[in-house]
Amino acid sequence: MDRVAPTSRSESELSIANRAFYEQLWSETKLIEPTRFKTWPLVSTLVGGVERRLEIAPGLRPRLPIEGTSFLDISAAALSRLAERGGRVTRGSILSLPYPDASFDLVCALDIVEHVDADDVALAEISRVAAAGAVVLIATPLHPAKWNSFDTYVGHCRRYEPREFLAKLSRHYLAVEQSAGYGMQPRSSRLLDVGIWFLTHRRRKAIWFYNHLIMPLAMRMENKLELKPGMIDTDQVEEILLVCRKTKEPSMK
Repeated sequence: MDRVAPTSRSESELSIANRAFYEQLWSETKLIEPTRFKTWPLVSTLVGGVERRLEIAPGLRPRLPIEGTSFLDISAAALSRLAERGGRVTRGSILSLPYPDASFDLVCALDIVEHVDADDVALAEISRVAAAGAVVLIATPLHPAKWNSFDTYVGHCRRYEPREFLAKLSRHYLAVEQSAGYGMQPRSSRLLDVGIWFLTHRRRKAIWFYNHLIMPLAMRMENKLELKPGMIDTDQVEEILLVCRKTKEPSMK
């Protein structure tokens, strides 16, 4: 399978690709409870007594408790379902979060910064709405050399070199306290290519299989989230979850 670097796309092209893919996906997808994900043991230790919570672009796969959490997404279909469950929903972009400074004590942004060309703007916005000392959860794919057809199809703009991403987080006052390998993307390049073909040529059928067969199986096979202090060895990690703390100054010199 081709693993070349991504073709450069404008912010508007990325937005159109992301909106088209996820609006259809969430329109035909069931909501999965946060308690069913491997992130829940971590989340459950963070949410106690924390009322000011924000999750950015969760679709119908929220990791934070739904009731009382603020959710921002580009998908009207996803937001409607979250609102039915007591979520405080807003349709908008990570590039311009419609919240005042220091509004939240827990911010969750999983699998989103790689979708926007202006990722520094996105990280600046995440940092801006996080109060001093807030916990910020970020997940993103790593290693540009491992770029694949799935990245292209779902509207990724990049994969990150780990050290460069750490430095970028630091510039936005986000210090990494813990990390773990993350994600449910199949490792088989052939399986990925078959999946992309069906999503391209038989999208409705592919989404049905994704919702009813692939996603439940992937959740069963998902590895336990093994958090370690600081940054883990990322040589064999294609996606990472970072538990960050909002600091008052850059975390690295």
